[in-house]
Amino acid sequence: MFAKKAGKRVVYLDHIATTPVAEEVLEAMLPYFREHFGNPTSLHSFGQEAKKAVNEAREKVATLINANTPEEIVFTSGGIEANNLAVKGIASAYKRRGNHIVTTEIEHHSILHPCKTLEREGWEVTYLKPDRYGLIDPEQVREAVRKETVLVSIGHSNREIGTIQNIKELVQAAKEKNPKVIFHTDAAPTLGHYPVDLKEWGVDAASFTAHLMYGPKGVGALWTRKGVKVRPLIEGGTQERGVRAGTENVPGIVGFGAAAELTMKELEDRMTRLADYRDRFKKAIEEKLEYIEFTGHPTQRLPHHLSLIVHFIEGEAMLLRCDLMGIETASGSACVSLALKQSHVLFAVGVPKEVSNGSVVFSFGRENTEEDVQYASEEFPKIVSWLRSLSPFNPENWDQYVKSREGAH
Repeated sequence: MFAKKAGKRVVYLDHIATTPVAEEVLEAMLPYFREHFGNPTSLHSFGQEAKKAVNEAREKVATLINANTPEEIVFTSGGIEANNLAVKGIASAYKRRGNHIVTTEIEHHSILHPCKTLEREGWEVTYLKPDRYGLIDPEQVREAVRKETVLVSIGHSNREIGTIQNIKELVQAAKEKNPKVIFHTDAAPTLGHYPVDLKEWGVDAASFTAHLMYGPKGVGALWTRKGVKVRPLIEGGTQERGVRAGTENVPGIVGFGAAAELTMKELEDRMTRLADYRDRFKKAIEEKLEYIEFTGHPTQRLPHHLSLIVHFIEGEAMLLRCDLMGIETASGSACVSLALKQSHVLFAVGVPKEVSNGSVVFSFGRENTEEDVQYASEEFPKIVSWLRSLSPFNPENWDQYVKSREGAH
């Protein structure tokens, strides 16, 4: 819980958009703003001190994700840059091998938009359609990959619907068809909330960000297996093995390392406690509300994540009313929520536009309490009931509409 707003309790339930920086992380970062402010490329003691801090953070992140070596990690300005670097950088490095990419319809826009850019440059991209839960079948990957396929990019988990892919099986399917294909996964929503084991997954590249795991904004990472080539997007320096030029964000990187260290200590408890909060909240609103539809896979999902569609009310009004009542939540990916367009993820899993407007995502975090869950469980149904009382939809037609939706599945 955070400070009260206009006398009301404030419950932050939008941890899939960003998380508060943990106290331990902030404490680790502060000395690197003024006391240890050196440039890691400088040879003097200030620079070498900063370089040591960056390398120690790299080791912590590498340990958390089970990388082969810390040197495989390139720090970036965040997950979006890491995804752009993966798609454009790997495609460019291997363009003599082929001109084909495989991805899915439900990826983050930092994957989809670079793919569209590459299409304009002559690349061919295959967009796999998920099932109603957001899952991709390994057979789809096997069928899509071909001799000229350079890259497969499929996210480990989805920000909007919470579904976790069977990533190991997808990698195996791709490699069976073309052993040379590079397999990248966007694991930014996963890190800090669910175990990441790159060796177990078998991927060749993975993207991460610190601010979704109680670290600072403005720092992320791209991991690539040793031997995987990446052509830089930003040039003009030798930092980060020449893959990402620019003076390192030392305080941010130190914070990323501290957040990784904290995650290693807390992850098991986080998963258990937050899944319990989520399930209790889900049960409460199921008991109090009719005409709601949960999205994403019912069990194979991020433990802190709950996504649903509330029928017969307008989503923006719902979010604004939640905010007024001190419940901070969202309708989907924070990167595009202001666009007020239909979610491409919900569209891909078969949710009609008029229904997707009522989507809402609740994502719990380490600072949430039992009281937060209780408050949200009591207030959210009241908000929905109040808005429905103002709705122009005729309640007499609600049952008929819901039955037609069930028949569509």
